[in-house]
Amino acid sequence: MKPEIIYEDSELIVCVKPAGIATQSKRIGSPDMVSILKNHIAHNTKSKQPPYLAVIHRLDQPVTGLLVFAKTPFAAKELNHQLQSEGFGKYYRTWLSGHLPADEGDCIDYLVKNGRTNTSSVCKPDTPGAKKAELHYNVLQQKDAFTLAEITLKTGRHHQIRVQMSHLGCPIIGDRKYGTAEDPSSGFRGLQLFACRLTLKHPSTHKHLEFLLPETYYAVNL
Repeated sequence: MKPEIIYEDSELIVCVKPAGIATQSKRIGSPDMVSILKNHIAHNTKSKQPPYLAVIHRLDQPVTGLLVFAKTPFAAKELNHQLQSEGFGKYYRTWLSGHLPADEGDCIDYLVKNGRTNTSSVCKPDTPGAKKAELHYNVLQQKDAFTLAEITLKTGRHHQIRVQMSHLGCPIIGDRKYGTAEDPSSGFRGLQLFACRLTLKHPSTHKHLEFLLPETYYAVNL
């Protein structure tokens, strides 16, 4: 599989992860972005040594969108520091079923993960294993029973956007775990959650970088 590269230099690589491909998989024989990109780097460098590639953040397997990987240990350290210190911006577009309670708002919940079912749910703050989850949303468009929103993640919890939107009564269209499957007659196909924009500082030059997912990925004719 040939990766869709948005940006690449000697220290980092930004690509589009297609829906259905894992960021990193432990299943032997299953394609994932790490193995796809390592093959890409090895092919371009012609080196006999296995290429270095560090996962900085992840996307759920059914999610389409932008991912950045580090190509050196130094870049990995710098990007992880940005990720922990809020210097790293992750923005999403999502089509929701229903209407959000306001045109703009913050969601603050506590989530607990169930490893057996690979799901998360909203819980009380004192629940064992509970983690605080925060995001900000902006409504971009409303059409009939559907809402297009931009989500800014402030924390990175397991299935966070999917769980919090469902908890608000507006599950993501096509989310079989936390909502319902997409209606084929609606024009939607698959999980309507897209990692549409990344902002970060280059690990060496400290130049501000911004990457955008082409709108063709999430544009829907309703």
